[in-house]
Amino acid sequence: MAQTTDGTYFVRRGDQDAPSVILVHGLGLCAQVWQWQSPALAERYDVIAYDLYGHGDSASPPSEPSLSLFSEQLAGVMDACAIDSTAIIGFSLGGMIARRFAQDHPDRTSALAILHSPHQRTPDAQTAILARVEQARRDGPAATVEAALERWFTDTYRQDHPDMMDLVRRWVRANDIAIYHRNYRVLADGIDEITAPQPPINIPTLVVTGDEDYGNGPEMTRAIAAEIPGAETHILPGLRHMALAEDPDQMNNVLLGFLDRHIKGPVT
Repeated sequence: MAQTTDGTYFVRRGDQDAPSVILVHGLGLCAQVWQWQSPALAERYDVIAYDLYGHGDSASPPSEPSLSLFSEQLAGVMDACAIDSTAIIGFSLGGMIARRFAQDHPDRTSALAILHSPHQRTPDAQTAILARVEQARRDGPAATVEAALERWFTDTYRQDHPDMMDLVRRWVRANDIAIYHRNYRVLADGIDEITAPQPPINIPTLVVTGDEDYGNGPEMTRAIAAEIPGAETHILPGLRHMALAEDPDQMNNVLLGFLDRHIKGPVT
């Protein structure tokens, strides 16, 4: 594990002469959430996973959290790794950050994969997420995690994989109560600045979700793709929010197929 000058921890795997892929995790998680993708991707690509500000081993946000702040953190990771341009795979909040980065730095973005990430919510859904932000502010991340596990994993998988549930609980509960709700608000309030971007994102893009991801479902995925010319969509059957952990083989096949078509990593 390495560290940038701003206190961002990252892990780099694979051939550094291959095309680069940077992995951006979701709210309350950490770079370890990519443990089911990194080995497969690193067989063909230069793969970097890092902890967002206020998550994992990275430093606290240096200013009030925002998509722009997280976008510049990503640019800092690229600079630390001497990477001019990269494909970005962003999960949930990470997918929002990826879109913000592609708007801020189109010349440094070779491809986007946006996984289980939100678009404009209904009024009821927006009210619900703001209530969770307030719950997190008042009671901390532990107060939100059980409901999150129900949204993130299918019922059968939760029952059959208690070790996975304990792992994700530990990740979420490790968040600092003073920071977590501030990061959570970026997920709740950041949609407007990445909706219908002008100029439009003009980068090869894949948008993925599960057909049971009720908070970031197929309608949102198609809405995101409709705003990015040529974007591809893929709906994973029988999966919820954390498909990357529940069915990594299916997710990896989709991601590798997309990357191999658009950034041409060597096939081994």
